[in-house]
Amino acid sequence: MTEEAPLNPLANLDEETQRKIQELQMMEQSFQQLLMQKNAFSMEANETSLIIKEVEKTSGEVSRIIGNQVVIKTTKEAILEDMEKKKKLIDTRMKTIDEQEKEFSTKIESIREEVMKKIQG
Repeated sequence: MTEEAPLNPLANLDEETQRKIQELQMMEQSFQQLLMQKNAFSMEANETSLIIKEVEKTSGEVSRIIGNQVVIKTTKEAILEDMEKKKKLIDTRMKTIDEQEKEFSTKIESIREEVMKKIQG
């Protein structure tokens, strides 16, 4: 005779523990979204740094692409100023994301420990 596993392995846990597990799952999803955002900003920061390096090397005419259709002649200084502002903004956002990442990690680990203690008895 074989014993069937319960349909819901969480069914034997108290309501608070089940709620904590759901909270943990939601936090982990939000954490993944945060990491995707961080990755996107990181790529944008690298691209902006590359633009700055290339424009600094340039001594001739500089053009800027607006959207997918328009190319405008501009000055090296104007592009460098815009890119430096953009880089500062990205850096500020990255610092905020880093702080959020630390908070998430700490909270997720705390809840995970609580849940594991309940599950293991």
